[in-house]
Amino acid sequence: MFTRSKSLFTVMILVVMLSMLVTACGGNSGGSGSAASGGTAAETSGKETAAPDSKETASDGGARTYKTEKGDVEIPVKPQRIVTDYYGGELLSVGAPVVGAEPSIFQNPFLKDKLNGVEDVGYPINTEKALSLKPDLIVVMYDDNYEALSKIAPTIYIPYGTATNVDDTVRLFGDIAGEKEKAEEFIKAFDEKAAAAREKLKGVVDENDTFGIYELTDKGELWTFGDNAGRGGQVLYNALQLKRPAKNSKENQTLQLSMELLPEYAADYMFLTTYDPEKKGDKLKELKASPVWNSLAAAKNDRIYYNDFDTFYRYDPIAIMGQIDLFVDMILEHSGKK
Repeated sequence: MFTRSKSLFTVMILVVMLSMLVTACGGNSGGSGSAASGGTAAETSGKETAAPDSKETASDGGARTYKTEKGDVEIPVKPQRIVTDYYGGELLSVGAPVVGAEPSIFQNPFLKDKLNGVEDVGYPINTEKALSLKPDLIVVMYDDNYEALSKIAPTIYIPYGTATNVDDTVRLFGDIAGEKEKAEEFIKAFDEKAAAAREKLKGVVDENDTFGIYELTDKGELWTFGDNAGRGGQVLYNALQLKRPAKNSKENQTLQLSMELLPEYAADYMFLTTYDPEKKGDKLKELKASPVWNSLAAAKNDRIYYNDFDTFYRYDPIAIMGQIDLFVDMILEHSGKK
């Protein structure tokens, strides 16, 4: 009986030891996972807002608090799958992993080689499509369906016009994407390209020459633009540091002109885009036949440039950098220096 009791006692000891070993292993596993993600309450909260399959990705580099107009949002330190509406170019300029964007990005000639793997999510962003892409971060310019998107993944609302120049824009999105070093690399390359472009124009452009940006719509409306409304304003007035027409102050980012007022806002060099989605061409034909248009000094000196809308409308940092060469080439070609 003693032998039997001893055997039973031995078995019981083994069971207890095995139980303790299993408990210890389970505890170590949980601890390791918490250490990898930081394990804070804020991170847990941030991961719970992500799409189910995005939680692990979002936790790879931890989470952080990002302040927005909608309040604080817990976002991944290093997002792996980003869906956006109109900030595709801004995010791509810092090498961010964009997986979904609005439709017009695919007509952006400066981004064609950077859109591999990027899918059309529609506008407003289709929530079902966004969910299928399993984003760990969503960045929007417009808050049409902000609440719905926030249930899919952490969503940052950055209103249009938050940043007003290339440097601020690139740094803003470099911060969001966890790519601050790439942001500084882009800015350095941009500044070097701009400086080289200004050098090319020395001796070609008089320091008192003025440069204006205009757009004709399919309704026959004529507009002029400043340095932060697309159409090349960032290139002409910031990168190339050229003068705007005296009447067009820095405050006039968009200003509609009548034909009577046009001569007051005309420039020595005039760059015109035409918004004509149906490609009718009738409004541009009417403008070119206008006595007022033909009486402008720029028209008489062959310094009006008729430019493609899709190419020059773009205002993301990559497009702006690409437009530098286009503007310089136009000016040099018309001056016979190219």
